[in-house]
Parts: sequence; structure tokens; C-alpha cells
Amino acid sequence: MRVDLFDFHLPPERIALAPASPREAARMLVVAADGALADHRIGDLPNFIRPGDALVVNDTRVIAARLTGIRVRDDNAARIEATLVKRVDESRWRALVRPAKKLRVGERIRFGETSESMACLLGALDAQVEEKGDGGEVLLAFDFHGAVLDEAIDRIGEMPLPPYIAARRAPNERDRADYQTLFAAESGAVAAPTAGLHFTPELVTRLVARGASLHKVTLHVGAGTFLPVKVEETQDHLMHAEWGRVDERTATALNETRARGGRIVAVGTTSLRLLESAADETGEIRPFAGETSIFITPGYRFRAVDSLLTNFHLPRSTLFMLASAFAGLEPMQRAYAHAIATGYRFYSYGDACLLTRVGDRAA
Repeated sequence: MRVDLFDFHLPPERIALAPASPREAARMLVVAADGALADHRIGDLPNFIRPGDALVVNDTRVIAARLTGIRVRDDNAARIEATLVKRVDESRWRALVRPAKKLRVGERIRFGETSESMACLLGALDAQVEEKGDGGEVLLAFDFHGAVLDEAIDRIGEMPLPPYIAARRAPNERDRADYQTLFAAESGAVAAPTAGLHFTPELVTRLVARGASLHKVTLHVGAGTFLPVKVEETQDHLMHAEWGRVDERTATALNETRARGGRIVAVGTTSLRLLESAADETGEIRPFAGETSIFITPGYRFRAVDSLLTNFHLPRSTLFMLASAFAGLEPMQRAYAHAIATGYRFYSYGDACLLTRVGDRAA
């Protein structure tokens, strides 16, 4: 399909720079199976959940993946900014670095220090550049290993806010809590599964009281989620792989939900992509642990998920393509036009929409 079919104009003032407070006060646009639109709040979500439904959330935890440091060559120091994007092993990460042209293979970077504080080594985190790739990507080998490295990154790093927020304001201490979901437990993501940001303990309590069950899967969201689609045809786009896991207990519970006539409601595109990766041709969800680079566009036959709660996404993004595959391109074009016209807030800290899978007339 042509990528320009998924383009639209978004006024900059529609981009949310902070989450709603309380979180469930965010707006929720409900898109019915017939394309009808209705304005609600996240707090109304239990009204759209049936007894016996299963909600699936992503329990990945965002790491403080944005690091600042210096590269020293002879007497010359250069400031380096790195965003960790994918863990390779216990001591190595792939990262996007600026300015990459100032780095050579074999050089060392000291993160957590500035040129003004080079004499102070307390809290520093050193890494060596092992490889340089295209587009500013490098392979960093850190001096620390395993849990010690994780602790050092958490201590000196900042939350990796999406580019459309980071370009307009600096990260702050509130982001360490705001950019983490209620369910965050498994460290490894460099971007939040944003639909989960709307949930509060009170909302979960009301959903369970409604008769829904809550299940957790893990997909470590990568920086590729923010990359624009630069090709003209969707089939030419290359998705970045992300690691995910659906354990046997969760797979069994979700299959039993389906067998009883309940619906599977994915909280976020990350949960949906993982469940679809784990499902076989019959729709049975199997235990899964590994990488997935599933790319969902209109024409895809969904096997596992019946309903989707998701935020409003970027123009020409793979996430808007997924939403259009799920609910239909024309209904989603109308839904986004309505959201823009009526002041919905977009992207990671913005509002959400609740979608029913196209063709499901029982909803």
C-alpha cells in the first residue's frame, strides 16, 4: 500500500507534553465496529468491557536510556549524547549517538561526566566504541556488566522521551514516574507502551469488579517505534526486531478466555503485536519467547485480538498503519480527523482510542 494513505496534518499544539492528571482522566474516543464515534474518558473503560473479557498489558519497564558524556582525544574533549536502543549482551548495547562523526572505533566515552568535571570520576560510566554503523548507530562495550551496568545506567541516565517531546522540553524528574506504566516490572524498554500509561490502581479494581481478568506479557519496546516510514510503499519498510515473551500460563488463560466466549482486549499496540506473533493460524496463542518484527498493515488477518486500546499515533507511522488494519483505514481517517478537530491530545502522553476489530459486528 502507498504510505501517503496514512498521512495527515497534525497541528503542533495537539502534541501532549505531559500526561493527564489523574491518568484515567485522559479522553478516549470509542470507534465502534460500524465506524461510529463516541467521546468518552479512560475512566469509562469498564463500561465497554464485558464480564469474561481478558485485558492484556505489557509489563516492560523503560530504562533511563539517554546518556550524556564526553569523548577525549588528546587534549580535545567532545560532548556525546547516546540513546541506548538494543541490548546485545550483559555489557554491550547498540546506541544512537550524536554527533557520531566525532567518534572512531576503539575510542572511549565517559558517560556521566562533562568536560568541566573530568577530574571527578565518581559516578562515571565508561564505554568503548566497538563498531560504527549507518545513521549514527554504534556498538558500545561498557566496562560494567549485568546488574552493575543496569544500576549505573539508571543512576546517570535520563528517561528517553520521544523526539516529539524531547525537542520541545528537557526530561525532568517527574518523567521517571510519568513515563512508566502501572505494570512496569521487566526492565529493557527504551520507549513506553503508552496505552498502559492511562491505568491507575482504581481503574484496574473497577475493571476486575466488572468481571474482566488482567494478564501480563512482556515486549521490550525499541527506539524503532519512533522511526518514520521513509519508503513510498509499505512492503518496502523494514521493521526493527523487539524481544518479547508470552509465558505458558498466560497463553493458556487467554485461550480459555476465547473458548468461553470472552474477548481479548490488547492494551496497546505492543501487546497486540506480541499476541499476534504468538498466535498460530487457528488463533491459538502459544508460549513465545524471542524477537518479533511483525509489521501489520491493512489486509492483515488478525488471529488473537478482538479489541484494542491505543494512543493516537504519528502520521505515516507503522502504529497508525496497525490501527488502520485493525479498525479500517477509512474509519481511522475519520476518527483522527474528529480527534484533531475536537482537541484530543496526541502521542505518548496524549489521549487514547478504543477500537473494535473491523468485521466484528457482535461488539
